[in-house]
Amino acid sequence: MLDKSAKAYWAANVRLLTICLAIWFIVSFGFGILLLDQLNTIHLGGYKLGFWFAQQGSIYVFIGLITFYAWRMGQIDREFDVHE
Repeated sequence: MLDKSAKAYWAANVRLLTICLAIWFIVSFGFGILLLDQLNTIHLGGYKLGFWFAQQGSIYVFIGLITFYAWRMGQIDREFDVHE
């Protein structure tokens, strides 16, 4: 891989990681801790929404982010011709 192409590949990889980590931080820390009182006024399946995000929602989002990251990195790998 050319040096210029390698830099573009890692820039795309770091950009994707930054987006995924920002979403995870917002959901787990923001929704589960900072916005807990506001979200607890909304109920989801008999539970307060803030409680749900703190206990289960952030886990579901994390699993979704892992799936999205693997799918998107596959696309990036093919785009830069470094796939298996």
